[in-house]
Amino acid sequence: MFIFDSHAHYDDESFDEDRELVIKELKENNIIGVLNCGASLQGARDSVKLAKENSFFYAAVGIHPEFANEVGDLALNELRELSKHEKVRAIGEIGLDYYYDENPSREVQKTAFIKQMELAQELKLPVIIHNRDAHEDTLEILKMFPEVKGVIHCFSGSVEIARECLKLGYYIGFTGVITFKNARKIVDVAKEVPLDRILVETDCPYMAPVPYRGKRNRSEYIKYIIEQLAQVKDLEPENVSEQTILNVNKLLNLK
Repeated sequence: MFIFDSHAHYDDESFDEDRELVIKELKENNIIGVLNCGASLQGARDSVKLAKENSFFYAAVGIHPEFANEVGDLALNELRELSKHEKVRAIGEIGLDYYYDENPSREVQKTAFIKQMELAQELKLPVIIHNRDAHEDTLEILKMFPEVKGVIHCFSGSVEIARECLKLGYYIGFTGVITFKNARKIVDVAKEVPLDRILVETDCPYMAPVPYRGKRNRSEYIKYIIEQLAQVKDLEPENVSEQTILNVNKLLNLK
């Protein structure tokens, strides 16, 4: 089974001691693509570096809502410059996160999100959207940019929210959460989302699926996500694998 991991963070410090070995093993284990997503400005730089150094890596550059107060003209100009590299295929991870009280204020987050959506529109790049406990505000901002398409990464909303995102032309990203025992809501979403709008992702080092829940995640473990999606949709895992690869290639405009 071939796998394209549509959202990873191999720049994370949890890979500092064995990053080269892990990436070598990914290549040996049928991982044909990885989109490494920047969460901070440094994460964006590191994602581009990983993409330059590894043929099957691509980069998304953006600033996560946790760091929304860093999104000023200087940061936006640097993201614009980074985006000139041919392996930068998306703006992300951007969006809203109302879960943590210590995150920047909602207004600061919304302003940062809008500015990065404007950048994506200007550069004609898709977006990687982070949305945690901010469904209504996220949808409102996505609707302001009908020309921009992307993926709602690590989808955590209801079936109704998923329908709204699909109407806007977005893909839905599924993580290891779909393998958890208490994942009824996300299973219902998976039943609803057409196969040609599904992406699979690790969000590594986080969100490892069962049987690796709680451990450091890596792209090979996506096979458990694919198997679960296949079961939910009454398909063969190979069909899910093949279609999710086609989907991510289409979103990122890869040949």
